[in-house]
Amino acid sequence: MQKVIVLGAGLVGKEVAKDLSTSFEVTSADFNQNALSEAFKGFSVKTICRDLSSHDAIMDVVAPYDFVVNALPGFMGYSSLKAVIEAGKNVVDIAFSPEDFFTLDSLAHEKNVTAIVDCGVAPGMSNVLLGYHHKKMLSVERYECIVGGLPTVRTWPFEYKAVFSPCDVIEEYTRPARYIENGAEVVRPALSDTEFVEFDGVGTLESFNSDGLRSLAKTINCPNMKEKTLRYPGHARFMEALREAGFFDKKSISIKYSGGQIEMSPLDFTSSIMFPKWKLKKGEEEFTAMRVTIEGTQGYGRREVVTYHLLDRYDKKNSVTSMARTTGYTCTGAVHLLAKGLFSKKGVCPPEFIGESEACTEFLLAYLKERGIIYNKTVRA
Repeated sequence: MQKVIVLGAGLVGKEVAKDLSTSFEVTSADFNQNALSEAFKGFSVKTICRDLSSHDAIMDVVAPYDFVVNALPGFMGYSSLKAVIEAGKNVVDIAFSPEDFFTLDSLAHEKNVTAIVDCGVAPGMSNVLLGYHHKKMLSVERYECIVGGLPTVRTWPFEYKAVFSPCDVIEEYTRPARYIENGAEVVRPALSDTEFVEFDGVGTLESFNSDGLRSLAKTINCPNMKEKTLRYPGHARFMEALREAGFFDKKSISIKYSGGQIEMSPLDFTSSIMFPKWKLKKGEEEFTAMRVTIEGTQGYGRREVVTYHLLDRYDKKNSVTSMARTTGYTCTGAVHLLAKGLFSKKGVCPPEFIGESEACTEFLLAYLKERGIIYNKTVRA
């Protein structure tokens, strides 16, 4: 049996390990022993408690394995991915680090490694779908992805719960958003250009700019591409106010209090208050909503608009969040692609490269459908 190690046992990482354990010999590595002890009761998953913050630790821990899944937080993502590649291991990465992972492409080729990066729901399956139609169509003129994970019950004041790493959620609210308009890159502040969106099965949501295109801005020839995040109406304005007031700043400041003075970043202070309120309670239901729209021209001159609609909800039976399902199972599907030899391109490979293969795309869609994650497709002239 092939051996897989999953780095990180957070909300998504633990579900990745569980899903893979039905087909592989799986080990989960994390610095938090309590998280490891609680995560895998009833599952055939081995555990390693290890601080994974150093390059040497990563290279050491992945050495015995055939495949690696990098599910560490974004701020650790680039350095850990580099270490995995240097160890010569094929890897599927869902860390979503802010750095340009293409700078590791030459290293991956040198080590004869396949590194599938950004392989979640969006970026992830959204990229696969665009890559598929970009390959099939004569040309693609417009691409839009709107996506978000939200609690089913809206609770004031945030009306939001973090369905993945809260630190990475804040990055969505602070990192400038890039999109492509009329063939040129446009950079706008995150949380800008809010619009009301009617989403089937949910109702009215709001969308706003976020930096979700990532690799697509480099790899896909399409004059108009945009990704926007979905939240309940009013959330973006609230977060924008906090950001502009400095509550998300990373640089330390002096904070005076009755007992003296302390150096702390506003982000650390805000996180200590906000993150506990963003934590999903045990059994709390949430959903993932995504709509991908691709407009282009077929080889015979027919213009088409292809839409994929996803609405996935919390798995009550197995107590698995929808975001862990939609992100994690896309990732585990990609591991199967590697293990079966269906995808073997070397170098750093964003998911749109997978989409270029009809066989790989159909495999992933079928794999997700088996787990109840269904992308409903419509086509209109």
